[in-house]
Amino acid sequence: MADVGLVKVVNILYIMNSLKSSILSSPKLLTGMSHEMRTHMNAIVAFSFLIKENNIDNSKDNEEFSDQILSSCEQLIGLFDTFLDTALIDAGNSKIDLTTCKLNNILDEPLTEFREVIRKNNRKDLELITEIQFYNSIEIQIDKTRVIRVIQSLFQNSLRNTKSGYIKIGYYFQDDKATFYVLDSGQGYFKYKEYLQNENINESLSQYYDTYAAINTNLIKNLIQIMGGTIWIECNGLSGAGIYFSVPAKVVSNSQFKIKKFINSMIAI
Repeated sequence: MADVGLVKVVNILYIMNSLKSSILSSPKLLTGMSHEMRTHMNAIVAFSFLIKENNIDNSKDNEEFSDQILSSCEQLIGLFDTFLDTALIDAGNSKIDLTTCKLNNILDEPLTEFREVIRKNNRKDLELITEIQFYNSIEIQIDKTRVIRVIQSLFQNSLRNTKSGYIKIGYYFQDDKATFYVLDSGQGYFKYKEYLQNENINESLSQYYDTYAAINTNLIKNLIQIMGGTIWIECNGLSGAGIYFSVPAKVVSNSQFKIKKFINSMIAI
């Protein structure tokens, strides 16, 4: 087991050493990531200490402390995963991987995951809306893994910037392109517009010092570029963000092209 762990560390060091012009070489970004990681680690240690000091007399408090520890662990893992994914792309892992899947349920798994995240974080003032132009029996070839990774990253961005209101996720298909979007009623439009449109990460970090957003948004742009797609942002309401991306998607020849539009709205409890 120790040998496996050592191999992983060596592989990570090799990847990091191979980075050349990557934004991950930005001193501000690395400093910010270090700060984020220390913050989550300190939270884990602090809540673990409180559980120990609290003994088991107050189970309600201990449950809350445990939830905080779990939340910090998940954020720490998510931050590192995004950083590593970006490093892998910069190291040359950019081969597109097309799979055949049904368009009508391509986002079933991530949507289930998002509802659970909202429930676990007790976000009672936040509504998750799905908005889908339903394509009955259509099968397409698309890089599903990367599409879902982009949707997950966009959802995470929206969740961090939307205290109440809604997050709307949807997609449609037209002219051999699948277009996905994540809209929210939060406060992130100007920040994410800066991170999406400015190629100078140091300038963006100087204006909006949000390391998580910087790494996440850079990964999104890289993944969409690999898939040969495009991404754009629109203002949703006063300051909410509406981020759209289109990627090529080829219809499998035996699919039946029937369209039925509907909107499915639900509150995550």
